[in-house]
Amino acid sequence: MSSLITPIPKSATDTQADSTTGLTSEEARRRLNKVGPNTMPDTALHPLRMALEKFWAPVPWMLEAATVLELALGKYVEAGIIAALLVFNAALGLFQESRAQATLAALKSRLALNASVRRGNVWMTLPAADLVPGDVIKLSLGGVVAADARLIDGGILLDQSMLTGESMPIEAGTGVQAYAGALVRRGEAIAEVTATGVRTKFGRTAELIRTAHVVSSQQNAVLRVVRNLAAFNGVVIVMLVIYARFLKMPVAEIIPLVLTAVLASIPVALPATFTLAAALGARALAKLGVLPTRLSAVDEAASMDVLCSDKTGTLTLNSLTVTSVHPMPGYDEARVLTLAALASSDGGQDPVDGAIRAAAAHNSASDTPKIIKFVPFDPATKMSEATVGDSVGTAQRVVKGAFAAVVLLAQPPPAAVVAAKDLEGKGFRVLAVAIGPSNAMAFIGLIALSDPPRSDSAALVTELHELGVRTVMVTGDAPATAAIVAHAVGLDGSICPLGPIPDSVHPEQFSIFAGVLPEDKYKLVKAFQKGGHIVGMCGDGANDAPALRQAQIGIAVSTATDVAKSAAGMVLTEPGLAGIVASVKEGRVIFQRILTYTLNSIAKKTVQVLFLAVGLMMTGHAILTPMLMVLIMITGDFLGMSLTTDNVRPSPTPNVWKIGHLTVAGVIMGIGELVFCVSALAFGIYSRQFDIDALRTLTFVVIVFGNQATTYTNRERRRLWSSQPSSWLVASSAGDVLIASTLAIGGIAMKPLPVSMVVGTLVAACVFAVLLDMVKVPVFRRLGLT
Repeated sequence: MSSLITPIPKSATDTQADSTTGLTSEEARRRLNKVGPNTMPDTALHPLRMALEKFWAPVPWMLEAATVLELALGKYVEAGIIAALLVFNAALGLFQESRAQATLAALKSRLALNASVRRGNVWMTLPAADLVPGDVIKLSLGGVVAADARLIDGGILLDQSMLTGESMPIEAGTGVQAYAGALVRRGEAIAEVTATGVRTKFGRTAELIRTAHVVSSQQNAVLRVVRNLAAFNGVVIVMLVIYARFLKMPVAEIIPLVLTAVLASIPVALPATFTLAAALGARALAKLGVLPTRLSAVDEAASMDVLCSDKTGTLTLNSLTVTSVHPMPGYDEARVLTLAALASSDGGQDPVDGAIRAAAAHNSASDTPKIIKFVPFDPATKMSEATVGDSVGTAQRVVKGAFAAVVLLAQPPPAAVVAAKDLEGKGFRVLAVAIGPSNAMAFIGLIALSDPPRSDSAALVTELHELGVRTVMVTGDAPATAAIVAHAVGLDGSICPLGPIPDSVHPEQFSIFAGVLPEDKYKLVKAFQKGGHIVGMCGDGANDAPALRQAQIGIAVSTATDVAKSAAGMVLTEPGLAGIVASVKEGRVIFQRILTYTLNSIAKKTVQVLFLAVGLMMTGHAILTPMLMVLIMITGDFLGMSLTTDNVRPSPTPNVWKIGHLTVAGVIMGIGELVFCVSALAFGIYSRQFDIDALRTLTFVVIVFGNQATTYTNRERRRLWSSQPSSWLVASSAGDVLIASTLAIGGIAMKPLPVSMVVGTLVAACVFAVLLDMVKVPVFRRLGLT
């Protein structure tokens, strides 16, 4: 794969290339055949294939097998119901797909469609796809750079924010590399194409996005729960068949028994509940300025223990601000700012000029000279200047620019040299200002600019720390600049040495990763994940997209490009860390709700299969029919989805899926419910002398009521009365009990039971819930379920 994204060597691009005439048409055609078009390959999955993949997973397999068995037995209604459940699950999960393809589509949409190219000494407009290495192209104001290219003449202000995420355009002159997708904000230049298609910076980013993938902890949890249930219940079902054969039951009775047992073991609504819980969390987060683009990111936020935060726009304001002014003797701050503002463009897109004009507007001198002529910033001289007239009409030259450039025109005092060096060492951008006749200019002051930290960053970093999330700064800026901002927001720790990111790096080792290239962000995420961490990554540029895609929770900040937003799992609509803190808190609420439903599923599926086995031993018959089992699935599993709205307490630390402990807890709670169910069945057999049809109705009722009892014991990690359930949960429970009671008393799809028997079972279930709660508290505490 690496051979596809290696840039064309310089010698290859220079062969038969002439910057004055460009390539010949024949040479361009030969190169196009050799390197391919200046496009990225289309790897989009067919929508039908994406839909079919939703039916290829453990839970769908079990439902599909059950559907086939029902059809084989001629039970078309039951088969239709199970098939509907299968389609429901697939439809809910389908819309979470295609994020990588959406990212690639966004990348492609940012590339230029046409380019101005010199071929055979003639300028022509060609499709950007026809460009080849060695082509000579023109970069003009407002145009999009069509391929990676090296400037060979002219100068431009280049906005690469869509690639880098940095808001400040760069001055690009001869020899500077421009990347595909960048926007020309000012000027005009001639450039030679150095890379096209998948070999460009854009192409390498797209390739990383395509290959970046991490299985969410939510997916792992579903798979492990289903695996554990399948293994346990599979053994029970095999033993059930062996015992049925021992009883010499006819095959016509064994097949429905097996089908009922299979249905009883399927956590049919588990994937749908994960999706619904995350969707409700996403809706809550949208009100707080966070837009999840992948629902799994809501769940991952609960488990995130490391946040890789970008500096610009996340911890800082993402806007240059005049931090300090150092006037020389005979001048004050107001005078220096006023003169510097005269040498700054008015209403342009240069962020430096805008910052100086904004500062001068709040602190200006009273006797402002009149502008006679203005010369905008020239990347060759690294200065802008103005000719001004004083009160008596004398013309003077005002120069503002890089310290090293201005000192060639005006001799600075020793104190100014020391101050400039000190400010640059601290990461500030330093400009010098001089005024006077061209042959006798005076050095009048220094202006330091920086992107200051946001006022809320320090408090939010502290809050994340209290929530158990370690924040590290990951930035392309110099270590000195990064260290200043990190200290200001409370990230006091070691700085990772410059160079490639070590494969074995841990977040506890460093607080600051400075001078980081886009590819290194991707490697950093993978290194943290290799250490077992759940990683959140902030980003804003297209070059951050692979890291955003690889992280369990990719977070596109408010100023992010479309590419970054489509690659991320969450998009912040407001600047700063506040949305991330809200995501962590809301994610932990969602996690607790899903944890309760998962615990319920394990308990229910355990008790139902074991109850079938015990019932077979007690009666010699199957105590449930497939239709009754389908009714239990609908009333219990899907009405139980109301747990996604329950009132819960989020945990103070990152959540971890302890599937082993969860399975043990579920089995213990299931065995408790099994004791209740077997007791009720024994009462029906030995006290009421019910026949097998009445016993099946009793089994249906006792499972429904028992499931409701365990729901209320499981929803609260402490005593069941420690918190109030949500109104949706109460309404769902009432509906479940009402439906089951109506069917049992009315004899709908089953033999009727006396009202007294149904009411007595309900009362017994309430008493059982209180007794089971006494067992639950020490069990949950021992297993660390909080």
